Amino acid sequence: MNVQCRREGLCLIVSITGELDHHTCESARHIIDDEYNQQGALHIIFDFHKIDFMDSSGIGLIMGRYKKASLLGGQVILTHISPQLDRIFSLSGLYKILKKAPDIPSALGLL
Repeated sequence: MNVQCRREGLCLIVSITGELDHHTCESARHIIDDEYNQQGALHIIFDFHKIDFMDSSGIGLIMGRYKKASLLGGQVILTHISPQLDRIFSLSGLYKILKKAPDIPSALGLL
């Protein structure tokens, strides 16, 4: 698993490569939270373009970042969602509270 973060405007764009599971979520959480705080971002955009696998721990990671951002008035948007992830997100109810977009420019346009 590799996590890359960059800031664009008020958004922290988080690109995750590889597997997001119970073995890697703790490390990813630390990286994302550190970058979110250091960059002074308000919103978070998750780019799932290069995710190979995600389990329920990934849902927990997303929910934790949603809670953190929403306390500050920010939003979390999910992008580049594969059909497999789309099914997981739909079944988990994530789309009831989070937005999705086909790509990062579209996500930025939603904010």
